[in-house]
Amino acid sequence: MIRIHGDAVSAIDKVDSLYLSLVEASTRLRGKDVSLWGKASETEARTRLAWVDFPTESRKLLPVLDSLWSQFNSYNRVILSAMGGSSLAPQVIAASNNKSLIVLDSTDPNVVRRALDGDLLSTLVIVSSKSGTTIEVLSHLAIFEQALLSAGATPKDHIVIITDAHSPLDEYAKRKSIKTIHAEPNVGGRYSALSAYGLAPSALLGLDISVLLDQAQEAEKNFEGLHSPAVAVAYLLAKQSGHFISITDAGSEMPGLSDWIEQLLAESTGKGGKGILPVVVENLSSPVSGSTLSIAFEGNADLIVEGDLGSQFIFWEWVTALLCYAINVDPFNEPHVALSKTKTTSLLSQWAGSSPSVPSNYVDGDVEVFGSNQKVVTTLSELLSSIHLDDYLYIMAFLDSEMDFQIGELRNILAQRCSSPVAFGWGPRFLHSTGQFHKGGPDMGAFLQITADPEEDIKIPGQAFTLQTLMMAQALGDAEILLGTNRKVIRLHLKNREKGISQILSAARSIS
Repeated sequence: MIRIHGDAVSAIDKVDSLYLSLVEASTRLRGKDVSLWGKASETEARTRLAWVDFPTESRKLLPVLDSLWSQFNSYNRVILSAMGGSSLAPQVIAASNNKSLIVLDSTDPNVVRRALDGDLLSTLVIVSSKSGTTIEVLSHLAIFEQALLSAGATPKDHIVIITDAHSPLDEYAKRKSIKTIHAEPNVGGRYSALSAYGLAPSALLGLDISVLLDQAQEAEKNFEGLHSPAVAVAYLLAKQSGHFISITDAGSEMPGLSDWIEQLLAESTGKGGKGILPVVVENLSSPVSGSTLSIAFEGNADLIVEGDLGSQFIFWEWVTALLCYAINVDPFNEPHVALSKTKTTSLLSQWAGSSPSVPSNYVDGDVEVFGSNQKVVTTLSELLSSIHLDDYLYIMAFLDSEMDFQIGELRNILAQRCSSPVAFGWGPRFLHSTGQFHKGGPDMGAFLQITADPEEDIKIPGQAFTLQTLMMAQALGDAEILLGTNRKVIRLHLKNREKGISQILSAARSIS
């Protein structure tokens, strides 16, 4: 069940025309009314609304997943290669149940190398892609197939694929006789937590996923009508001033839930100059900057949303769909995510196998600076001071989230010194979530990219480019698109990761 409370609840006006229209919309959403978001969105909606029925319909997966567990339960190490909602939902399910799951949602060679260095003979690799064309996932698959062969293993004995039927990845799996789970096709990745994309990896960890479905089914009973918590929260988000909220799962039993909600809300709403960007913060006392509605799952935020994990998944999907109705955007398309993928492919083709050498604006210690087109600066401290603008600041770390985790402190440090929101994301993961808001949302934003060379690059079998080249194409391609929409972009490249991160944090702390 879902229960909401906190000071923000007092702002809910159940006789407001917007609130009443959302009550009506909740009934239409239950009936999967494809016209809910306007004529232009109907075609997309026809193939994206299956999630509304997942609390009941996904029970059909239970025998399939039981069989899958019986076949692959001997492995004691599980890796999931996926992007966006297909990685974030299983990640939070695993963490909430104290299960070990290695999530590969990065093209940083350091991240993939660490996964390869484990015992591959006791490893199960889950490869998940709705489209079957996700470049990160296909690269991981090629690398692990080769590594398994080199370790003396038969790849099909160690790999499970989750994809839509008849996708390119599905056809490949058939040729290779790899075990495949077909997901419900009429849903997008970010609404797929209670589909095979979220449930199959969880089942392969030995979890009873029927518990999540029970929780969601019970919660969903209360999402219609005047007293619907989904209507109430969608109303609060639609009525708030500005484009930002802050959210934290600190102290809850659902670590990672904030990251899942971040991609769901930002990618769904960030279009046509509109949208909401959730700023994921470390805890309730962390600075955000600017005026934002704070959301948590326990504690003392403006809005507290209490409920178990299955309830939270279906609740936030309803909230997001209703919010998109309120602000008149299509909740299911992601045009700028697709644009980033196209730009990456274009650069890889142009580069013919290796990224070009680009001269930096200047070098400060272990950090090279690119794209500093503000006032003339020569040090990191001056640079970081110069991007304290009225727009929001988004830090894009194309690094290793486990070994380079300290760079995450930069958000907290700069948020204490900025007058506007400061958010942080790991690349290339954010390209499949907040990247839509950055380019399709309101015409604002300053972006700080952080890149680095790997300890050792990794070749991708069957491709002319390496993982590092792929990551640089993703970073530089995204920068090109942002610059083309008049966003402000600066890139810091670490010549030495550890020293460079320390230098950046020190420079940030020195800003008065």
